[in-house]
Amino acid sequence: AVDESELLTVPDGWKEPAFTREDNPKGLLEESSFATLFPKYREAYLKECWPLVQKALGEHYVNAALDLIEGSMTVTTTKKTFDPYAIIRARDLIKLLARSVPFEQAVRILQDDVACDIIKIGSLVRKRETFIKRRARLLGPKGSTLKALELLTNCYIMVQGNTVSALGPFSGLKEVRKVVLDTMKNIHPIYNIKTLMIKRELAKDPELRMQSWERFLPKFKRKNLKKRKEPKKKNTKKEYTPFPPPQPESQIDKELASGEYFLKERQKKRKRMEEIKAKQADAVKRRQEERNKAFIPPKEKPVVKTKKASTEKKIDIEAIKEKVKNAKKKKLGALPEEEVKLKMAADEKKKKKK
Repeated sequence: AVDESELLTVPDGWKEPAFTREDNPKGLLEESSFATLFPKYREAYLKECWPLVQKALGEHYVNAALDLIEGSMTVTTTKKTFDPYAIIRARDLIKLLARSVPFEQAVRILQDDVACDIIKIGSLVRKRETFIKRRARLLGPKGSTLKALELLTNCYIMVQGNTVSALGPFSGLKEVRKVVLDTMKNIHPIYNIKTLMIKRELAKDPELRMQSWERFLPKFKRKNLKKRKEPKKKNTKKEYTPFPPPQPESQIDKELASGEYFLKERQKKRKRMEEIKAKQADAVKRRQEERNKAFIPPKEKPVVKTKKASTEKKIDIEAIKEKVKNAKKKKLGALPEEEVKLKMAADEKKKKKK
């Protein structure tokens, strides 16, 4: 009896045997070819590294042609080609070269355990400014986020224009695609990086191989939900009344109420002119006041005279007298010989008593 968990896992160090000519001795029946265009700025680099591309593809018996006039790369099979999947790998190689992936990395696609994925992100976000910000978020400060993602997935990732090119094992490519699409959906890549780090540690434990990892993985929730913006003008519904609103007064009604209707045309004209002149006089007055503001002197602060520190210090006579008395009591100089002998005798008596 064999444990099911052992059947589901690949043994360490196991590799699928390489496809050789013995597996397909007669070769291919038909000729296949793929072509792809490349941007103008890649022309100089491709021209420089094209001999290396031809040499790498020549080992798999695949021809490669570079057309600088049309701006395209073409790969075709030959009569000696025995691996049917070699043309697919050659197609991916020229696609990666067109997407600014260096030749040293792109040539790895010809290996059996390496695959590639070109993720189109240009049409996932509407606004161009938002797209540029989210693409920069994928790179991180000084490319640190992208580097962390490469280390966790064992993939080479290249962000260029409207696409993200990834090169590495199949399991890593799956994670890269998920992270890139989530970033374009405004989910920060740091959350996915944390999840990948936890998964990497869990994979080391053989006991957790057949268990669900949901309880170990973090569940991130959005906390900073923005409140819905309230409109500046709120339309409040008025109370329903069966009566229609009162009819607004016409110009004639207003003139009748003010008595202007009964004035003559000359009087009406004079009144209008007087109103215009009064408005003009007010405007002139306001302008003159604004101009005069510049000529009004500011209020000066009152000058505060600083008191000079008194140089003369009050002499305390009593303190000086005390100092003189104390000095007289103190004996200056060496003691006389008689006093020294008496002092020494007293000290000896004290020692004997002890």
